[in-house]
Amino acid sequence: MAAIHLVINNIPHEVEVSPDTPLLWVLRDKLNLTGTKYGCGMGLCGSCTVHLDGEAVRSCQTAISSVGTKKITTIEGLSADNTHPVQQAWIAEQVPQCGYCQPGQIMSAAALLAKTPKPTDDEIETAMVGNLCRCGMYQRIKLAIHRASMNAGKGV
Repeated sequence: MAAIHLVINNIPHEVEVSPDTPLLWVLRDKLNLTGTKYGCGMGLCGSCTVHLDGEAVRSCQTAISSVGTKKITTIEGLSADNTHPVQQAWIAEQVPQCGYCQPGQIMSAAALLAKTPKPTDDEIETAMVGNLCRCGMYQRIKLAIHRASMNAGKGV
C-alpha cells in the first residue's frame, strides 16, 4: 500500500492503495465517485472513460501509479450542474436509453470537442470507436456531438 495524492475534479485527495490498483476502483470504491462505470474491465467498452489532463482514458486499465500529477476529471466533474454543452446536447437529442455507457460516451465526446471543436462525421466516429452502446444509439450520439459542437468555446 502507498499513499497516493490525486487531484480529481479539481479537489485534492489522498488514498492508500496498491500502486497497481486501477483508477476505476479508486474512484468508485475509495472515493465513492460512481458515475464512472465498470463495463468490461479490459478497456474495450469505454464505460469507464475519464479525462487525464483532458485526454480520454480507460480508467479500468490505468494503474493509479501511472496518474502522477495529472488532473483527473470524471463525469461528476464535467459540470457541477449538468450544463456542459455535451450533457445538454445528450438531453436535447434524447441519447440515453439504458444510460449505462453514457458517462463514458460523454467523456469521450467532451475530450474530442476540446481538441476538435467542429469535428466531421469521420472524426467523431474515430474518436468514439472504443465506446460501445448496447442500445445502439450511435446516430443520436453523433447528432448530439454535432449539436454540442455548435456551442464550442462555451465550456467544451
